[in-house]
Amino acid sequence: MKDIAQKFHSLINDPVLRKKTGITLLIIFIFRVFAYLPVPAIDLSRLQALFAQSQFLSLLDIFSGGTLVNFSVMALGLSPYINASIIMQLLTMVIPQLEALSKEGEFGRFKINQYTRFLTVPLTLVQAVGIYMLLRSQNIIDVLGPIEFFSFVLTLLAGTFILVWMGELLTEFGLGNGISLLIFAGIVGRIPVLIGRTITTFNSEIALNIAIFLAIALTVIAAVVFINEAVRRIPVYYARRVKGNKMYQGATNFLPLKLNQAGVIPIIFAVSFVLFPQIIGNFARYIPNPTIANIGTSLATSFNPSGFLYNFVYFTLVVAFTFFYTIIVFNPQKIAEEIQKHGGFIPGIRPGTATRQYLQSVVYKITTFGAIFLGLIAVLPALVSSVTGLQNLVIGGTGILIVVSVVLETFKKIESQLVMKNYDRFTL
Repeated sequence: MKDIAQKFHSLINDPVLRKKTGITLLIIFIFRVFAYLPVPAIDLSRLQALFAQSQFLSLLDIFSGGTLVNFSVMALGLSPYINASIIMQLLTMVIPQLEALSKEGEFGRFKINQYTRFLTVPLTLVQAVGIYMLLRSQNIIDVLGPIEFFSFVLTLLAGTFILVWMGELLTEFGLGNGISLLIFAGIVGRIPVLIGRTITTFNSEIALNIAIFLAIALTVIAAVVFINEAVRRIPVYYARRVKGNKMYQGATNFLPLKLNQAGVIPIIFAVSFVLFPQIIGNFARYIPNPTIANIGTSLATSFNPSGFLYNFVYFTLVVAFTFFYTIIVFNPQKIAEEIQKHGGFIPGIRPGTATRQYLQSVVYKITTFGAIFLGLIAVLPALVSSVTGLQNLVIGGTGILIVVSVVLETFKKIESQLVMKNYDRFTL
C-alpha cells in the first residue's frame, strides 16, 4: 500500500502525467455526454423495450457503452473502425506493397492509418443502412424521405469518426491505447445499469447464484492479472568486446517474453467478428424474400450468445487473433539480428538463424497457453449463465477481460513514465 501511495503521489506531482490524465478524463467525459445525445426520429421507449427482450442486443449495447440503446449519434461505436483495422492488417500480410509500406516507419504507419479510415467509411455506411432496416422493421423509426435518410446515415457516419478522432487523441496525448480506453469507459459506464437490473430481480432463490457468480468473477480477475503479468525471461550473455579504443565488459541480460503478447486486442477483434453473423441475420430475417428471411432467421438463432456455435466460434477467434497479433508485434528475426549485432548470444543457442528459430519456438509455446486461456475465459460467462441463470451480470463477463487488461496496461504506462522521469532513483 505504501508503494501504491508513493506512485499516486508521484502521479499527482508529475506535470506531464497530470496533463495526460486530465486530457484522458476530459475526452472520456465528452464521450459519455455524446452517448446520451440521441438521433432524432427514434422512438426510444420502443427501442429500449426491444433491447430488454434480446440478450444479443443487450450484449451489443454493452460494448457500445450505452450509445446503441440510447441511439446516440455514436450508436455504431468503434465497430466499423475495428473491422477496417482487422481487414487492413490482413491485407498487409498478403499484399507486398502494403507490407513494404508498413516497414517505412512513421510515414508507413500514417498511410496505413489513412487507408484504414477510408475503409471505415463504406463499412459505416453499410452498418448504418442495416440499422435503419432493423429499426424500420420494428416500427421504431418512421419511413424517412431521401433527405431525412441521408441525414440519418450521415449522422451515424459523423458519430463514428468523432469517436475515432477521440481515440486517436487519447493515444497521442492521453494514457494508453485510445480505442481500448473508450471501450473500457463504455463498459464501466454500463455496470451500474446491469447491477440495477439484477437488484430489481433479486430474491432469496438467486442469492446463492449471485455469490457463486461473484466468486467466479474474482477468480477470473485474479487469473487475468496473473496471465497478463506472467513473463518468460530468456537469458542473453554479452561477451567482452573492443570498439575503437574502448573495451566493453561482458554483461548478462534477460529478454522478457510475455505470456500474453497481444493484451486486450484479441478480445476486441473477436467480439467485433463474432457479433457480425447475428447482425446480418437480424437484418436479413426482415427482408420480404422468404428464402433470405429463413437464412437470416437461422443465422440469428445459431449465433445466440448462449448457444454452442457462438461460443465455439468466439473461442476459435480469440485463439486465432492472439496468434495473429503476436506475429505482428513480435519479430524474432529482428530480435535475433539485434542480439547478434551487439555481440550477444543465448546460452546453448548459436547466433543468427538458430536464435531466431529458438525465439520463434518459445513464443509459439507460451502464446498457445495464453491464447487457450483467453479463449476459455471468454466463453466462461456462457457456462456460468447456464449454471446460475444470471443473464444480466454474465453479459458483462467478457467485459471483465477488457476492463482488467486496460487497467493493467494503463498502470504500466503510468509506471513507465515515472521510471523514465526518476530513472536513477528507481535503479538504486
